[in-house]
Amino acid sequence: MRADEAGATEAQAALEAGGVVVVPTDTVYGLAARPDRADAVRAVYRAKGRPEGMPLPILAADEVQVRALGVAFTPAAAVLARRWWPGPLTLAFGFDDAAARPTWLAGRDEVAVRVPDHDFLRALLGRTGVLAVTSANRHGTPTPHTAHEVAAGLGTSVAVVVDGGRLRDVPSTLVNVRGPHPVVEREGAIPAAAVASALAEAR
Repeated sequence: MRADEAGATEAQAALEAGGVVVVPTDTVYGLAARPDRADAVRAVYRAKGRPEGMPLPILAADEVQVRALGVAFTPAAAVLARRWWPGPLTLAFGFDDAAARPTWLAGRDEVAVRVPDHDFLRALLGRTGVLAVTSANRHGTPTPHTAHEVAAGLGTSVAVVVDGGRLRDVPSTLVNVRGPHPVVEREGAIPAAAVASALAEAR
C-alpha cells in the first residue's frame, strides 16, 4: 500500500483488528501494533524475534497524546521535546503518580515515546491513538531501507505493508528523562553534544 489516504484506511483497519502493520517513519520502517492489544504486541515480538523483556517504544501524534500516557513531563523533557518534536528524539519517561495511565502501562517504571516527523504516520496516529512501534527488522540485524525488503524478510507475519519509499537507517536518539539528570542512552540522529547543549542553554 502507498502512504496515502487509502493506505492509512487499510492500515487503521488492520491495526484495529489486532494486526501488525509495517509503517514508514522519519527514521526507519517500523512494525506497529496497538499497545492495548496484547496479542498484537506479542505478534510484533514474534515477527521481530525481540526478547520479551524489552518493552516496545511508543509513537504518538503529538504532545497531547504523550501526556495522556500519565508520564512525568519534567522540565528537561519539555526542553528537549520543544526542540526536537516532531523528530528523531525518543524520550524515556517515568510516570506521574498523580496522573491516570492506560491499563497496558500498569506496573511499568518507564515508557519510551517519540513524536515522528512524518506527516502520514502522524495522521495515522491521530486516527488510531498511540502505537507500539519498533524497527521492522529481525532482532540484531540491519533494518531494511525499503518496504519491499521489509515484506520479503517478514512475510505473512504482517497484515499490511505501507510503502513510504526508501528510508535511511539512522535510529532516533534515546534520552532517559526519569531522573534529575537526563541521560543519553542511545546516540542516533541527534548527537549527544546537541542534547547537552540544548539543556545547558535552557538553564
